[in-house]
Formats: sequence, structure tokens, C-alpha cells
Amino acid sequence: MTKSLTTVARAWVRRPAVRDAALASALLALYLVLGSPDGVVHDQTGDGDGSSTPEVAVWWTATALAVTGVALRRRWPLPMLAACIASAGINLTLTLPSAFVDLGVPILLCTVANRYDRKLSMGVLVGLLTLATGLSVYNVVDDRPSPGFGTQPPPSAPSLRVTGPDGPQMASRRMTWTGNVSGLYVMGSVLVGAWAIGAGARSRRAYLAELHERADGLERERDQKAALAAAAERARISRELHDVVAHGLSVMVIQAQGAAVALDKRPAQTRTALEAIVATGRDSLADMRRVLDAVGEGVDDAWGPPLGLAQLPDLVGKVNRAGTHVSLAVRGAPVTLPATVDASAYRIVQEALTNTIKHAGPRAHADVVLSYHSGAVTIEVSDNGRSTVRDDGQGNGLRGMRERARTLGGGFTAGPGPDGGFTVRATLPIEGRAA
Repeated sequence: MTKSLTTVARAWVRRPAVRDAALASALLALYLVLGSPDGVVHDQTGDGDGSSTPEVAVWWTATALAVTGVALRRRWPLPMLAACIASAGINLTLTLPSAFVDLGVPILLCTVANRYDRKLSMGVLVGLLTLATGLSVYNVVDDRPSPGFGTQPPPSAPSLRVTGPDGPQMASRRMTWTGNVSGLYVMGSVLVGAWAIGAGARSRRAYLAELHERADGLERERDQKAALAAAAERARISRELHDVVAHGLSVMVIQAQGAAVALDKRPAQTRTALEAIVATGRDSLADMRRVLDAVGEGVDDAWGPPLGLAQLPDLVGKVNRAGTHVSLAVRGAPVTLPATVDASAYRIVQEALTNTIKHAGPRAHADVVLSYHSGAVTIEVSDNGRSTVRDDGQGNGLRGMRERARTLGGGFTAGPGPDGGFTVRATLPIEGRAA
């Protein structure tokens, strides 16, 4: 309970309105402690009964304006600044010394500089300095001392004779000039200092807001990059799984169909087909474990030989055993390919042959040609089947092959061959760009 009350009290004290009210009360209390308003007015006016003079009521009016201005400075900065200026003007009109409540003017000027843009607050500062300068000039011309900085003695005090080398009048003017210049310097310094504090606080707040905005922007950019990376990774995993599952299932379906046909008349061929189905299923599962392990799924027994063109003869043999005749030709001097290029080349050949198995029809023949050039390897897979596949960008297989080639900075084309059938052609750069 005590902790809750303490928390509520601290939150209440931190409220801006409460702080402003406390500041206004402190200014008023400070002046009341250091000097009674009745005594001050009595000293300045010479009235025998200071408590009943009209100047006391006017002083309290000016004080109320200043206190109200400070208390409500955050809600209406400019109107409350005008109220504080009016309060200071009343004190000057009564020829009273500057009171502590007259500090409301610099306090409100600091608030205006903190709340409004620099152009407006600078205009207010220039206006106040102009008023202060005009007041000092008027006092010098009228031979009046600066309020609060060398006031004249009250009428009730004994007259003081001021003399100097040039006579009493010139000595008095020199004192008036010196007092007003000193007062203008002090007032100007206070006003400029108050404006600088407020403008500095505003600049710091704007700088912190910019930092927060920049941090928010960087956070959003990080989230966007993470989302794009996740989407790209999902697409890659989907493409890998499609290649593995589509090829393996296509071969297994072809083998199963052959086994069904030979089941009654050629049991030996049925056994061979079933063994091929088992081997293909195991290879596909191994490839799937490899893909899942690459994304951190922690599948056991995921390690195996990395996929690449070195396994291409095994792939061609597997397709041949499935009933689709495939020939492999290599042109140029083979070179060691980067792992990504090697794996992508293998997957492109695998997916192209999968399409041949699914769409080329029975007794189709496929040719795989690898051509090594300076800085690139070209893959061409063509068949003589009656393919119904069209490169409309909608199929997962063709889209996956195209994305693989594009990711590596290569090129990809697919479509009907000049002599019928279907042809897939991909060029993959070896060193990041095609020669």
C-alpha cells in the first residue's frame, strides 16, 4: 500500500502542470520572504500607510499576472508571455524595483523557444530586446534611473547632494546613463540566456526524435530484410523439396507401372522394378534429409555426398532403369564448379529429366549435354517426346529452374524444340558472371 502511494505521488509530482505551479509558488514565496510588498511600495511612494495605497493593489495585480503566466506557461506560452510582460510593465510604470516575479518574462521566453520554431522565438526575443532598449533610451532622455539598478531615493528620505567635476546635473546624468546601460546589459543577457536554454532544449528534443525515428526506420528495415530472407528461404526450401519429391515420385511411378505390367509374366523384371523403387525412395529420403538439415531441423543421418554434376551419371542411370532412355554428353574441359553452381546444375538436369518422364510419353529419348566454356557452364536437356509442357511461368518445375539460374546471374530458356519435343537450356556463370 505504501509503495503504491509512493508511486502515485511520484507520478503526480512529475506532471508538468504540478511542476509549473510549484515554480510559480516558489517565485512568489521568494519575493514575499525577502521583502514585504507593502513595505516596498511604501518606500517607493512615501505613503504613510503602505497597506492602503492603490499601488499595493496594482502590485498584487502585476504579481498575480506573473504567477499565473508561469503556472500556465506550457498550456498557452505566448498569451502567458504577454501576461508576464504586462506584469513587468506595471512594475516599471510604478517605478518599483524589479521583483523576483518579473523573472516570469525570461521563464516564458525560454518556454516559447522550447515550444515553437526558431524563427518565431527569435522574433519574440528581438521584440523584447527592442522594448528593453527603448525603455533604457527613454530613461536616459528623461533622466530616470534603471528600475532595479540604481533607483532614486524615495521622497521621504533625506535629499542626497550629488556632485562632480561638471556639476550636480552632469553627475546625475552620468549615473543615470551608467545605471541604464548596466540594466540593459543585465536584462539583455538574461533574455538571451533564457532563449538559448529553450532553443537548445528544443534542438536536443528534435535530435532525439530524429534518432528515435532513425532507430525505428532501421528496425523496420531489419524486419523487412528478415521477412524477405525468410520468404527467399521458404522459396528455396520449396524448390529443393519439389525437385527431390517430384523426381523421386516420377521415377517410382514409372517403375511401379512397369512392375504391375510384368507381375504375371515376368516376375524377375517385377523384382528389378521393385528394387529400383526402393532405391529411388531411399535416395529421395536422403535428399530430403539433406534439405531439412540445411535449414537446421536436426535430422539424423542427413550427411551424404554433396549433390553436383559428379552424380549426374548415377541420375542418368536411374532414369534409364525407369524406362526413359537418356544419353549424356560432355563438351569442353570439365572444371571444378562452386558448390552452389554445381548443385544448381544438378537440380536443373534432374528437374528437366523429371519433366521428360512425366510429359514426354512412352519410348521418349532425352539428351543431356554439358558444355564448359570460359567462365560458364551450359546445360541443355532435350527430348523427342510429345510434350504438352509450356513455359508459361506457372509450373513449379520450370519456375524453380529459372529461379536457380537467375539467382546465380545466369540465363534460362525452355520451350518446344526445333524438331519437336521440348528443350531446356540454362547457362550458369562459374565466377559470378557469364563470360
